Amino acid sequence: MKAVGYKTPSSIAATDSLVDIDIAKPAPEGRDILVEVKAISVNPVDYKVRRSTPPAAGIDWKVVGWDAAGIVAAVGPDVMQFKPGDEVWYAGSITRPGANAEFHLVDERIVGRKPSTLEWADAAALPLTSLTAWEAFFDRMDVARPVPGAANAILIVGGAGGVASIAIQIARQFTDLTVIATASRPETRDFVTAMGAHHVIDHSKPLAMQIAELGIGAPAFVFSTTQTEQHVTEIAELIVPQGRFGLIDDPKGFDIMLFKRKAVSIHHELMFTRAIYQTPDMDEQGSILNEVAAAADDGRLKSTATVRLGTINAENLKKAHAQLESGTTIGKIVLEGFA
Repeated sequence: MKAVGYKTPSSIAATDSLVDIDIAKPAPEGRDILVEVKAISVNPVDYKVRRSTPPAAGIDWKVVGWDAAGIVAAVGPDVMQFKPGDEVWYAGSITRPGANAEFHLVDERIVGRKPSTLEWADAAALPLTSLTAWEAFFDRMDVARPVPGAANAILIVGGAGGVASIAIQIARQFTDLTVIATASRPETRDFVTAMGAHHVIDHSKPLAMQIAELGIGAPAFVFSTTQTEQHVTEIAELIVPQGRFGLIDDPKGFDIMLFKRKAVSIHHELMFTRAIYQTPDMDEQGSILNEVAAAADDGRLKSTATVRLGTINAENLKKAHAQLESGTTIGKIVLEGFA
C-alpha cells in the first residue's frame, strides 16, 4: 500500500525528510479495525516526531500522522462496535504507526463515527484537536465546576491554532463560559471571532492589563495552547485565586511557584495518554468523538480546516509540515486521497 514515511529524523528541508513509500497492508487483530484512509490533517505532533524519533527496531520506515477519516475495511475478531463499510474518524495512538497511509490500524475504543454532514477532509481536521480541547476542559480543568469569586470565563491563549479554534467552539456550545481568545494579527482576530470568541486580546502585549480592561473580573480558567513560557507570568497575575490553568504545549520549564500564593491548580493535557497506557476509560475517546460528531451534524460545531493541500503524498506533506513549523497556521491543514 502507499504511504509516506522516513528512515532518519531530520529537518523538513532534507530531501528524505518525507518519502513516498510502499509498505505491507496490515491485518486487524483483537479490537483493531483496519481503516481505508480517505483524508488526514497535520498537527504539530507530526513534525515533532519526524524531527526526533527514528523507526522502531526492525522497522524500515517511520510513518506519522494522527488525524484521519475513512471507511472501515476489516475488523479484528474482538471488535464489537464497527463493521466493514462504517465511516469513522479518530486520532489514533502515538505509540503506533501513523495514518499517512492508504490503510491504517486503530483500536476501536478510540474511534468515533464520522459526522455525516462533513466531507472527508473537513472531518479529518477535527479528531485530535476536539479530543484535546474536550479532555482539557471536562477531564482536567473541570470547567463545569465554578471557582468561587471568579468571572465565569476562560482565557484561551493562541486562539487561531488548531486546538484553540475548536476549543472556542466547544466552550461556546457546551458551557456557559465567557470566552476570551488571544490573537495578534487582523486575520487571526477575525478568525477567532468567527469561531465564537466573546472577546479577543493581543498575545503580543501584556495579557493581565488587557484582561483587567475588559471589566469582567479575573477569569476562572486559562487554557494555554502555545508559547506558555512567554505568558506564564502574565497568566499567574490575571487568573483568579483558586483558578485552574491547563496547558498542552511543551515548555522547557516555568516557575510553578508563581501560582502557589493563589492556590492555582495546573493541568497538563495529552490526548494520547489514554491510548498509551490503555487506561480503563480508554473508550471515553470514542464517546467524545461521537458527541462531537453529533454536534457537527447539528450545525453546532464547524470544521476548522482552512488549508487544503491536495492528495496525500510526500511533496504535499512536506509543505504541510513546513507551514506548521512556521507557527503562522490558522486552523488546520488537510490532505485527501492518494493519487
